[in-house]
Amino acid sequence: MDVTAQRRELRQHLAAQRRALTPAQRIAAAQGLRRSLEQLPEYHTDARVAGYWACDGELPLNLVIPPLAARGQRFLLPMLGEDRQLRFAPWAAGEAVQPNRFGIPEPAAPREWFAPFQLDLVLVPLLGFDRHGHRLGYGGGWYDRSFAFLAEQARPTEPLLVGIAYDFQELPAIKPEAWDVRLDFVATDRELIDCHPEAP
Repeated sequence: MDVTAQRRELRQHLAAQRRALTPAQRIAAAQGLRRSLEQLPEYHTDARVAGYWACDGELPLNLVIPPLAARGQRFLLPMLGEDRQLRFAPWAAGEAVQPNRFGIPEPAAPREWFAPFQLDLVLVPLLGFDRHGHRLGYGGGWYDRSFAFLAEQARPTEPLLVGIAYDFQELPAIKPEAWDVRLDFVATDRELIDCHPEAP
């Protein structure tokens, strides 16, 4: 089986596993995720924190977002750009959203938006990850294209990329493609994983 077919099969398997979780399991995972992110100093201080609208069984951010507003930090949601790049618009609970072409809710009438390089911290959705910061995404390449500029910079830098995943989404190893952008950390419902290799 070629790599593309393997990745497709793996994506389907992990997505099905995620969809099979009960509401109680999701609530427990959301609580665990908040505990993991609380170990990351940037989560407490960064001004612009981008996340996602949880769809199709993704780990919900509903317990992660409210503390940001309480601390005066801004939460942003991704929007699809015509140039196949993501933009990020501020969003607060209760504000209107509308589905994009993939059916994922985006802010309906954003007053402003920010380019990827203007963010401080990005909570990145994924289907699979390994401890080296390699991510199995959804196959559209939106995050890899939007954050490709990080490949030329010494990491970690801003924005900090933090993958968000259930513990069971961890894979032994993911063979990266040339265009893949590595994660700095992965926050699961069980732990916060630092993906940077040990300094010599």
